Amino acid sequence: MNCETDVLVVGGGATGVGVARDLAMRDVDVTLCERGGLGSGTTGRSHGVLHSGARYAESDAEGARECIAENRIVKRTAGACVRDSGGYFVALDDDDPDYFEAKLAGCRAQDIPAEPMSGAAAREAVPALADDVERVIEVPDAVVYPSRLVAATAESARRHGARVLPDAPVTDLHTENGRVVGATVDHDGGKTVRTNHVVNAAGAWAGEIAAKAGVEVSMQPTKGVMVGVEGVEVTPVLNRCRSPADGDLVVPHDDEVVLGTTSVAVDDPDEYSREDEAVDRMVAECAAMVPALENRNPDRTYWGVRPLYAPDEDERDGARSISRGFFLLDHADDGVGGFSSIVGGKLTTHRRMAEAVADHVCDALGVDGTCRTADEPLPGHDDPAELDDLVDAYVTDSPADSDLRD
Repeated sequence: MNCETDVLVVGGGATGVGVARDLAMRDVDVTLCERGGLGSGTTGRSHGVLHSGARYAESDAEGARECIAENRIVKRTAGACVRDSGGYFVALDDDDPDYFEAKLAGCRAQDIPAEPMSGAAAREAVPALADDVERVIEVPDAVVYPSRLVAATAESARRHGARVLPDAPVTDLHTENGRVVGATVDHDGGKTVRTNHVVNAAGAWAGEIAAKAGVEVSMQPTKGVMVGVEGVEVTPVLNRCRSPADGDLVVPHDDEVVLGTTSVAVDDPDEYSREDEAVDRMVAECAAMVPALENRNPDRTYWGVRPLYAPDEDERDGARSISRGFFLLDHADDGVGGFSSIVGGKLTTHRRMAEAVADHVCDALGVDGTCRTADEPLPGHDDPAELDDLVDAYVTDSPADSDLRD
């Protein structure tokens, strides 16, 4: 079976469906292919924090400003895809006070609302906090439900004319005269898709997709474990106020908290070891902020991989030093036209990433049109039941918010 489309998007995580939506809203004929269920890769296996930018405020000013801007947009347009929990950056009495001050100053410099609180005031608001919490910075972090976000974004793309194909792995890319002109897709018995442009939004698997067109994209996936513990009540997202490390995040859900996370480089985003020791470390480290976690057995665990882009990884010192920013790669610079990759980034900035891709593709195709995704609400944004019906239709594996469907 053969078909034609102006743009083929490979990858159905938050960024891929965001690209399809943005292009479709600009009247571009677009088809999205995802090898499994939508959101079944990095997006659905994340910790689900909608960052305020405070995590990066003292170390990455541009990234922090992107996060707070997108935080506000997602809350406004995604509605019930988000739990507006707020967040605390928690300093224990043996944490570096200079880091706390740098974090607070960075938030204020990047226009991130940030209010310092005493440990006593924080414990009054969140009784589960440890007695040795010295100070807290209150910030507008939130919890995003990836399955709802991806499903609603995909449905918006479909309503604007996009074709959205789960369970449709791209097995080959076709080139002619130095351009990508199509793909082989294993869907409904197989099909050949002719296209004017391919967008590689495959996340941690972007290197594998790029290789099908003879292009090298240097990805360095890093694995991380998330640990679910039931019966511990925490209202805001808790971040340990120290340099990013294992076990510095507690994410509230309805009946559990999710603890995270590690960051260890892996060679294969599908095949990697899952150590019990890492799970134990998450519980022990997070118990320093929330003592009720101490010695608790996890009720569930899940692992995910981050899609980090690391073209100069040999010059970096460890996986946590790799940029969490995003990169738009035009492979015409590599001698292969009609092919772009969007790599890196965070769930929080998925919409901005998609906008950058759509701007680039429209410019390449000579298409007029402006981005409207920051203003138009997602389908079901005001109706959780509708959102969950969309999740049933589109998403097959999203452990980050599986408690919504239990």
